[in-house]
Amino acid sequence: MEKRALTDPEAEDRKPQSDEARSAFAPVGGVDTVPAPEVEQPTSEFTIPQGLRIPPAPETDASAFTHPQSYHHGAFTPAEGIPKVRLTKDAPWQDRMRTMLRTPVTDRPASEPTQRHEDEGPAVPRVLDLTLRIGELLLAGGEGAEDVEAAMFAVCRSYGLDRCEPNVTFTLLSISYQPSLVDDPVTASRTVRRRGTDYTRLQAVYQLVDDISAEEIDVSLEEAYRALAQIRRNRHPYPGWALTMASGLLAGAASVLVGGDTPVFIAAMLGAMLGDRLAWLCAGRGLPEFYQFVVAAMPPAAMGVALTLSHTSTVSGSAVITGGLFALLPGRALVAGVQDGLTGYYITAAARLLEVMYFFVAIVVGVLTVLYLGVQLGAQLDPDVALQITERPEAQILASMALSLAFAVLLQQERGSVLMVTLNGGVAWAIFGALHFAADISPVAATAVAAGVVGLFGQLFSRYRFSSALPYITAAIGPLLPGSSTYFGVLSIAQNDVQGGLGALTRAAATAMAIAIGVNLGSEISRLLLRVPGAAGRRAAKRTRGF
Repeated sequence: MEKRALTDPEAEDRKPQSDEARSAFAPVGGVDTVPAPEVEQPTSEFTIPQGLRIPPAPETDASAFTHPQSYHHGAFTPAEGIPKVRLTKDAPWQDRMRTMLRTPVTDRPASEPTQRHEDEGPAVPRVLDLTLRIGELLLAGGEGAEDVEAAMFAVCRSYGLDRCEPNVTFTLLSISYQPSLVDDPVTASRTVRRRGTDYTRLQAVYQLVDDISAEEIDVSLEEAYRALAQIRRNRHPYPGWALTMASGLLAGAASVLVGGDTPVFIAAMLGAMLGDRLAWLCAGRGLPEFYQFVVAAMPPAAMGVALTLSHTSTVSGSAVITGGLFALLPGRALVAGVQDGLTGYYITAAARLLEVMYFFVAIVVGVLTVLYLGVQLGAQLDPDVALQITERPEAQILASMALSLAFAVLLQQERGSVLMVTLNGGVAWAIFGALHFAADISPVAATAVAAGVVGLFGQLFSRYRFSSALPYITAAIGPLLPGSSTYFGVLSIAQNDVQGGLGALTRAAATAMAIAIGVNLGSEISRLLLRVPGAAGRRAAKRTRGF
């Protein structure tokens, strides 16, 4: 039987399809399909299914850093508890700002600006520039790095700049301000190229910072700039001839401390005044300070050698040279350097102490040159004889007060604080004499205790006057400076006794360190006794045990 071909369309529909022709989503035959709902927008895979209930979101300002509701995190609580920072309004701004600096950034409380500014906010570049100029005057005047940072921090926060970080080194000041976490920080810096000793100007800058940080006094940026310019233009309170006379009085009083009489006082005074004039001459010619110290140390040493060659007693020549050294020893830089090291500013401390070492070497070079020539000419300078100093409590206390008075004039100190400094110097020498001569305590230990009392009284005076403590401390430690140990060490080296000379110079360095540490310790003790901000006092930086 002949086969018939299927050519009609119905036969083509009944023909089975291949797997490629079928789709996995094709509807099955015989099953009614449900029409898709007509919606205005297509559905999304993130559409919430019907029947699922979502709790409403809390009515708060959400942030990218806000934790989800289902997120529970634990916090580590220190053993001593979470510190609570409280800043009392009646505390001095030095203590309040120092507390802020020693507090971690995350724990610092937000402060309200004490000075009004425009509605659009403070002028950030002008505030930073004013802050750097104030810090420059303080650092150039010999203020410690921590106190300079505290003053800069006080100025910034008073004008509404909370997130600011000042940084002070020996010659560079910088400050950084970041408006918020998402804004770029603004950084400004200033270099300190010249330093001058003018404690009157230092007091005026402290008064300006106190006015800016006070809530009851309104000081605009323009007024602060005008006050700062006036402080810079102010003349020194004492003329040049008064400084020369003060230098001579300082040397003469120091010679009386080590056993000198009236002729020795006059000789030491003349030698120191001549050295001061020669140093001024070298400064006018642009010579560095190293050579100025070398030249200034030569006339007192030459005057002492001349007295010895004129067959006067050995004590007289030694006392003249020792008095001249008292007028040259850099006690101000030494105290500031050790204070920076004790408060954690090691770079600034190292630079200051290096400067002190250079000045000390310059003094040694100048005196050693003259003493070597004197020994070659036959001058009989004996350290053992010179050490036999007669105890004269009344004369020595008066001499120590005169020395502190002269030192205060040399530091260009405000006239209203000279009397307090003079009394503080007399108290320092009285304590040293009672401990060393009466109680037979080591001179280094007695010096440390006397310097601690000076630091304590200096901080009390500064809190009473709302000013810096340096004017009340630096001049008062003048009678405690190691002038005699320095002279004996240099004399031993000139007589080829290098070992004995190095030992005496080591004792001088130990005495100087005792002065600086004692001053800093007395200052810290006074802050503990005074009312300070914070629940448990100021918190210092935690140090590890070598690791």
